Amino acid sequence: MKIALDAMGGDHAPDVNIIGAREALKLRPEIEEILLTGPVEELKKCAATHGLTDPRATFVEAPEIVGMEESGAKALRRKKHSSIAVAADLVKKGEADALVSAGNTGAAVAAATVKLRLLKGVARAGIASPMPNEHGQCNLLDAGANPEAKPLHLVHYAIMGSVYAKEVLKVADPHVGIMSNGEEDEKGTTFTKETMMLLRRLVDQGKAPFTFRGNVEGHDLFQTRLDVCLCDGFTGNIVLKSCEATAKAMSKWMKEEFKKNPVRIAGALMGKGAFQAVKDRTNYESYGGSPLLGVNGVVIIAHGGSSAIAIQNAILMGAEAVKHQINPKIEEALHDLILPATPSE
Repeated sequence: MKIALDAMGGDHAPDVNIIGAREALKLRPEIEEILLTGPVEELKKCAATHGLTDPRATFVEAPEIVGMEESGAKALRRKKHSSIAVAADLVKKGEADALVSAGNTGAAVAAATVKLRLLKGVARAGIASPMPNEHGQCNLLDAGANPEAKPLHLVHYAIMGSVYAKEVLKVADPHVGIMSNGEEDEKGTTFTKETMMLLRRLVDQGKAPFTFRGNVEGHDLFQTRLDVCLCDGFTGNIVLKSCEATAKAMSKWMKEEFKKNPVRIAGALMGKGAFQAVKDRTNYESYGGSPLLGVNGVVIIAHGGSSAIAIQNAILMGAEAVKHQINPKIEEALHDLILPATPSE
């Protein structure tokens, strides 16, 4: 398999991308090639600095860079030779099997959607962001690709997310819920109620490849058997970033409190292993990235602040997604899906 890596994407590019590629190649001999896109001379100098000498790493010229603060869609139109656009082109032309980027999320989604197109039956692509859960992993879907979602889009997310959970995460019976402000069916907005109606109809027709949990709340992300939590991209992105910020704040506050007296410091040293285990479990670096489901190709979107370890794991996630070939299974699950339009359609 071959992976196209947007080497200039992210807050710490290109160094973390070069190191991440180096480590991924060490770990996965089945990766035939990692194609790093960006200004070739700059990438070669960076590769020399960090000891990336594996012949499976190749460099592809992409002189333009999309900044993290730029409008994704507009930048994609203006910068046709950006590192993210060139990486997407490699997948489009069949020269790479997957695309990995820690760059501008809007540009990555736009590049994947425009160049790779959507799978048959999919109306909008969605980002499935993994969240640590007492029962395994809950994927928040959508986490930012589609802020103006419609109920039918969330039905597609439910199907795509459950297929991903089954095929890649090996969950025999994925559980799916709708993010709302209460568990009762009458809770929520018009949008969530219409989504509920469509999903219950899908279940009644026997076409749901999952167990439907109905409405779920914020605590269910971490405490309940839940494999896919549905929401629009606006809500999902706020939830995701709030959880990340809370985890960082708690870590900082704990360190401050432990340092206040010697007894606490001793206790912290005794519990160091447990604290590290919790940190690893909640750290986005251990997941690497989030798959963009619904596009005609494998696309992994990593955190903008990704470290080299996160990039390494995002590449490994891309390789795993290629291995399982979930897109044909998503199309099969969406085949002949006929649902009545809701007032929001």
